Amino acid sequence: MVNTRTVKVQAALGALLAVMVLGGCAAGMGGRDYSRDEARRTMVVQFGTVLGVRGVNLEGTKTPIGTVAGAAVGGVAGSTIGSGKGSAVGAVLGAVVGGMTGAAVEEGATRQVGVEVTVRLDDGQTLAVVQADQGEGFRVGERVRVLRDAGVTRVAR
Repeated sequence: MVNTRTVKVQAALGALLAVMVLGGCAAGMGGRDYSRDEARRTMVVQFGTVLGVRGVNLEGTKTPIGTVAGAAVGGVAGSTIGSGKGSAVGAVLGAVVGGMTGAAVEEGATRQVGVEVTVRLDDGQTLAVVQADQGEGFRVGERVRVLRDAGVTRVAR
């Protein structure tokens, strides 16, 4: 005979694993990362000199996936507490707490280290561009390219 408590725990662990895997799918935001829509599009390229580099934190994603998966895990786990009305109350409370926890886990798992690069363009304009830090190691005084297209700007070598 199958133990229903074991099945519920396995379902909860499976949902938690799904949240963690999906959290790893966050899109890159570095100087070398392009969305599929950016391929084969013309970009304006300007050249300039790096004036400053500063480390920043890029917040993680906040999609419904973390909340829903967390609520499912919490609801299943909460339903194992007590019986009858106690089980139903446990499921509801578990779903609420699980949803909040799932959202926090997703945001934390997809958070990235970023870099703010301040560039003085050859035309005299000064820009600050924030992007994911992928180890480019920009240095003050270094010549760089600034690429712009449809509101997206990136700094690259």
